[in-house]
Amino acid sequence: MSSGERDSGEPVVLAGMGIRFLALTVDWVAAGLIISGATRQSYGYEIQRLAIFFTEVFLLTALMGSSAGQRICGLKVIDATTGGAVPLGRVFIRTGLILLVLPALFKKDGVAYHDSMCNTRVVRR
Repeated sequence: MSSGERDSGEPVVLAGMGIRFLALTVDWVAAGLIISGATRQSYGYEIQRLAIFFTEVFLLTALMGSSAGQRICGLKVIDATTGGAVPLGRVFIRTGLILLVLPALFKKDGVAYHDSMCNTRVVRR
């Protein structure tokens, strides 16, 4: 597969930083709303919020190819080599790297460091 096409032959369009940030924000806000609803608090739950965020992003990306925020924004995480689904172990590592705030760091080619490290890409659906 060339870097500009998926297995199906359709072109791959990398998602830009702005839309990716919006998707990440949606996931972060959703995690906050879930923990706020469960605890009836609006503060003091940072670790629980991280756990909910990690679980949501990991499970949905592993099962459906995108987190809730990415689905809402029309994005999908793909294997950079095959254009298909990302293996479970790499989804786990990628999600952990997101918690380290690596999504904020992009290389010159427009690929975030955590995606580069896991051989994944975030593309428009």
